[in-house]
Amino acid sequence: MGTPQTLCHELLFRLAGRLDDEELWRYRDWLDGGAEAVIARALPRTLLHERIGLTVEEHRLLTEALVPAGASPALLAGVLSLESEPRTGFRFTAVTPSGVATGDSAAVVLGAVLRGRASIGEVRSTWRITDQGGGAPRRVLLVSAAAEHVRLTAELQRVLRALGEHDPCVEVALPDQRLPSYHRAAWAESEVVLTGPARLTHA
Repeated sequence: MGTPQTLCHELLFRLAGRLDDEELWRYRDWLDGGAEAVIARALPRTLLHERIGLTVEEHRLLTEALVPAGASPALLAGVLSLESEPRTGFRFTAVTPSGVATGDSAAVVLGAVLRGRASIGEVRSTWRITDQGGGAPRRVLLVSAAAEHVRLTAELQRVLRALGEHDPCVEVALPDQRLPSYHRAAWAESEVVLTGPARLTHA
């Protein structure tokens, strides 16, 4: 069993594509800042208000991550339950969509920030497109890392925000983690930005 912080990171990882991008990056930033008590109050209410359901495993993560930080067990019990992992309404492509203006600045900066770090496996990039065609394509950064997942997620979010991405989508997977369908689809349609020394696998 991991620490409450690691469990919260895993829960937020699993909520990608289901929780609003802006809310997700903010929760991750709070987690890196040690604001677990704030997350314990806010996240259950967000899940209830937006009617986001959780699987049995996700309910376990929610409880084990947030009860130690002061979350109300009664409030957590009110979060909707799902029998299986929900389908997200996105598809992914490694090819930059037409109409998206982008240079190689993100790849250059990320390479400079991450090169030589022993905990990095791969850094990959993909574009997320809504199935119904609503909303602009979004870059999703996928990272396999052996350590410091919470800190790395927040650091990469700050880098991408500095490069002009208002609600950066950064997904840092735990070692040997079974990826949710959202991440499996993203990983399958992504290109390598950087390869590090760590050897990590994901199912």
